[in-house]
Amino acid sequence: MYYTLEGLNRLKAELDQLIGVERPSISQQIAEARDKGDLSENAEYDAAKNAQGMLELRISKLQETIRNARIIDETKLDISKVLILTTVKIRNTKNNATMTYSLVPENEADLKSGKISVSSPIAKGLLGKSVGDSVEIQVPAGKMTFEIVEILR
Repeated sequence: MYYTLEGLNRLKAELDQLIGVERPSISQQIAEARDKGDLSENAEYDAAKNAQGMLELRISKLQETIRNARIIDETKLDISKVLILTTVKIRNTKNNATMTYSLVPENEADLKSGKISVSSPIAKGLLGKSVGDSVEIQVPAGKMTFEIVEILR
């Protein structure tokens, strides 16, 4: 799976948090529940063991993701066309509203930050296009036509 350096660093920080803070906290909860006596009818112990299992699964998946991650070198991207990790300013031809989006790997999408997944309908319609091109994109509200105003890295 492809990541930006920023996205990979975010995953590593989450892994550090899980290992350094969450894991010791759950171990402490298990120890406290164990000290309360009979484990066969101890709901706190069962809950803590279940949480520990979920945490270890998340840690394992994060470690695998980080191990298999590929960094995208943004400096080698051609900005004459809309590609992954480019920022594109588009204009809605119907109402002249402009929007700016960064096309990012699916796992780094965050619409509030203007980062859309390259697999989203808008991104798919923009990929490979150049400044001045008009594209018709099928969105939930119907077909919309956008003009590519600017492409940045």
